[in-house]
Amino acid sequence: MEKKRVVVVGAGVSGLAACKHLLERGCRPTVFEADAALGGVWARAPACTKLQTPRPLYQYSDFPWPDSVAEVFPDHRQVVAYLDEYARHFGVLGCIRFGHRVVGMEFHGVGEREVDAWEEWAGNGQAFGSGDGEWRLSVASAADGHVETHKVDFVILCIGKFSGVPSIPTFPTGKGPEEFDGQVIHSMDYARMGPSKAKEMITGKRVTVVGYQKSALDIAAECAEVNGTAHPCTMVVRTKHWILPDFFAWGYDISKLYLNRFSELLIHKPGEGFLLSLLATFLTPLRWAFSKFAESYYSIPMKKYDMVPDHSLFEALAASVIASAPKDHYNRLEEGSIVLKKSKTFSFCKEGVLVEGEPSPIKSDIVIFGTGFKGDEKIKDMFTSEYFQSIVVGLTSTTVPLYRECIHPKIPQLAVIGYSESISNLYTSDIRAKWLVCFMDGGFKLPNVTAMQKDILEWDKYMKRYSGRYFRRSSIMILHNWYNDLLCRDMGCNPRRKKGFFAELFDVYGPSDYADLLPKKE
Repeated sequence: MEKKRVVVVGAGVSGLAACKHLLERGCRPTVFEADAALGGVWARAPACTKLQTPRPLYQYSDFPWPDSVAEVFPDHRQVVAYLDEYARHFGVLGCIRFGHRVVGMEFHGVGEREVDAWEEWAGNGQAFGSGDGEWRLSVASAADGHVETHKVDFVILCIGKFSGVPSIPTFPTGKGPEEFDGQVIHSMDYARMGPSKAKEMITGKRVTVVGYQKSALDIAAECAEVNGTAHPCTMVVRTKHWILPDFFAWGYDISKLYLNRFSELLIHKPGEGFLLSLLATFLTPLRWAFSKFAESYYSIPMKKYDMVPDHSLFEALAASVIASAPKDHYNRLEEGSIVLKKSKTFSFCKEGVLVEGEPSPIKSDIVIFGTGFKGDEKIKDMFTSEYFQSIVVGLTSTTVPLYRECIHPKIPQLAVIGYSESISNLYTSDIRAKWLVCFMDGGFKLPNVTAMQKDILEWDKYMKRYSGRYFRRSSIMILHNWYNDLLCRDMGCNPRRKKGFFAELFDVYGPSDYADLLPKKE
């Protein structure tokens, strides 16, 4: 693999892991990063943003956090510093070309009809195919706008889905931001300002934040910190979510209820046999009881503000749509520095924002959309081919069709890392990158296209069954052990990493359990 031309697009947590594992196999890739710094979304985050995942679960398997970081939930500056140390330690930094954005990709050498007809992925089930096809990437320099063309044997897309293409609500004529006298921005714009400029912008202003997930919560927390009750921050909540102050329900660690091998026995899994299916059916009442136990605790502060979600905590975990509450979130609701307005719809007027059930507008100087991103559009826009654009993210009625959440059966010599969500995206991207590079180095061969599509359909059924309306998030959170086991078996590794029967069944797996994972080589 030393002589192969490999490109990694993106230098976030996934791109760094992919580059590191390639270097270990003797391949020196080029990493194109559009930004001037590594870290992906962590490079541009609101000042108060912290990890939502406990530190031991958010680390690379072979690179622990330094002893100087003692916080359970490090802030974004500490995360960026950790990622920078990782990149320097493993020689990744020298592979990154900062300020270079991939603006288009086109597959040459094999026609699309022939690609579509292949029974084996890339024609022969191997990473680099027969050698007839190659990707041609158009790469634009941020410095002068010059566009270069790069010929590549394999592309790894690590562009994530929580940046780049903001999701902006649409409005009828006469009810959109153009009617508002104040300023309207997206959370992406807010994060790009940097802490000092953002603080200057919101100081003394009436800020309305639309949304109730991670970015919206962090921005509202900053507004409350700066302005207090003199200028409360209003949050327009269109969908209620499980916002958890901690991960202990009635003093019990909920990871023991949802994230170990025992908890996975309580749900139906893709590709399970008859006995496991029977056991999951038999244990379903226990899964319901676990969820009700945790909900009885977390719903206490939510009930006070009529913010208990319509969906269960289990469904939220299955879909990775929970969020950890910023420090003092519920205290700020109590004191009035953050005010919640529940409304499925909203619109603009000259003075601010109109919501359901309110006779007068929410008077505002600034409105910030914390409404997420269009991850599907971001991936589709990478391709110049209408054929690849039409198939890469699948239909809106299905999950994104990636085998092992990484390989599209119909797109050769390309992989996607970092799209699917999990217990810890960094931890999952690390083992997924190790699996991908093992495959690229000839460690195993992919199943044929039909078999991969069948497997994808099994995961589609699982996600629709447990994630409900959020199935397209492609979350493996509550099935991360089962998923990691599949990767381990593909790589020829023992998936059982714990010592002892009870530890294997009841302890929560984390990155350190895979520190000595040694995939087979060709």
